[in-house]
Amino acid sequence: MWWDEEFREEEEVEEEEQRESPVDFDFFSLLSKPKDYYKILEVDYDATEEIIRSNYIRLALKWHPDKKKEESATSRFQEINEAYKVLSDPVKRREYDEKGVCVVEDYNAIEYLNRY
Repeated sequence: MWWDEEFREEEEVEEEEQRESPVDFDFFSLLSKPKDYYKILEVDYDATEEIIRSNYIRLALKWHPDKKKEESATSRFQEINEAYKVLSDPVKRREYDEKGVCVVEDYNAIEYLNRY
């Protein structure tokens, strides 16, 4: 039938365009792996609020960018704050424990990227 031939021609053109595409990029690589907030704060998964808070204070003081002059200090400090923000809030902690991820800030993509 004529539509079968037309359909096959469209498929062949699409396949050829895909093969010739100069963009060979894995967009899933942009998605970061979920962070383990318990490891970031160096606490057990059943840690109490007091233990989480004391470890947060200890690590925040240790990794504060004004104290540590390493380039990684700022990002490490931000991770520590993010982990504490989730684990210190019972609702966010429950969501994180159930799903393995938790939305810390409500940004759209443009707002998120403009932060950096």
